[in-house]
Amino acid sequence: MRHVRMVVWRAVYRGSGWCLVSLTVCVLGLLAGRWTGWWPSPYSVAVDLAGVPVLLTYAVWMQQRVDRDKWNGARRDSPRRLETSLDDLDGLGHEEFEFAVRDLLRRDGLEAERVGGANDDACDVRAVDLDRRIWAVQCKHRRDGIRGDAVDVRVVRELKGTAGDVHKATFALIVTNGKFTSKAVPQARMLGVHVVGRDLLAQWASGRPLWELLEHVPPPLRHPADRRRVAA
Repeated sequence: MRHVRMVVWRAVYRGSGWCLVSLTVCVLGLLAGRWTGWWPSPYSVAVDLAGVPVLLTYAVWMQQRVDRDKWNGARRDSPRRLETSLDDLDGLGHEEFEFAVRDLLRRDGLEAERVGGANDDACDVRAVDLDRRIWAVQCKHRRDGIRGDAVDVRVVRELKGTAGDVHKATFALIVTNGKFTSKAVPQARMLGVHVVGRDLLAQWASGRPLWELLEHVPPPLRHPADRRRVAA
């Protein structure tokens, strides 16, 4: 039920921009009629009361679009800061790999912290996106990359067992610079655990946002530029 409500809300939200533009055009027409004397006096107050908040909302929406375009442009123009290579990731230690995954999540606009260590309940990085969805991430670094030991079903089941009950996560994610066993991938799909193997990691590390790579993970409704304006 929660998933259905989220899908409906996203559909409404994504169409709200054009609805607001249409409403603003209508209000401008009404105000033009008001100012030129088309509307009789009983309706003039109603037009004024309706017009001001709609125009203010439109101004805020336009500023938000400008902020987002600037943020996206800066992101595209800064590839060196936003990208890393598989060779670099292969050369990291296990803890360094966890920090690298944390940084990739932060790059995509999430609030992420490394929490791995003793008694971490199968979660090495915990992140919260702009829609307040929680991500529980298990990192599996392989020094030999694709030639290293494959991540097996046991890891998938461990994360599934703690992601919701312990970490209250919306999404469970396993990231490796290596590979998964042939049984781990279908098991993860069945349990609702997302997996990022070497190929997807290469795309993620090259600059693509995580939600473009995972199935059934819509991007956050909010945008990093929105958070920066609120913080300012």
